[in-house]
Amino acid sequence: MKHNQPEENYLERCPVRPEWIAWSADENGIVTLDIENKGLANRLAQKLLKKPKVSHIHLDEIGSFVWPMIDGKKTIMDMGEPMEEHFGDLAKPTYERLAKFFQILESYGFVEWKTE
Repeated sequence: MKHNQPEENYLERCPVRPEWIAWSADENGIVTLDIENKGLANRLAQKLLKKPKVSHIHLDEIGSFVWPMIDGKKTIMDMGEPMEEHFGDLAKPTYERLAKFFQILESYGFVEWKTE
């Protein structure tokens, strides 16, 4: 029985920050993503429920370290070594943490993938 080719290795994917996401880092290096809440449902929520026009998403220390490395050139795998050098054992399990971080970013549309 012949097996199909394995799926692409998730860690070999190359993340790209969407241009519409504004972000900044504070003096401690903590990154905040500024997400504009667009669309009819968001406009209604802003008027009726006083929801903000822009949501400020504060990343944790590890997420704040990884976010600036998202440049459309580095793969998720490439980000592991610098993360381990910076955080030591706190980074571990490094690649599982990175995969989960990018799955969460992707679920919110906060990351895109470079395609060849």
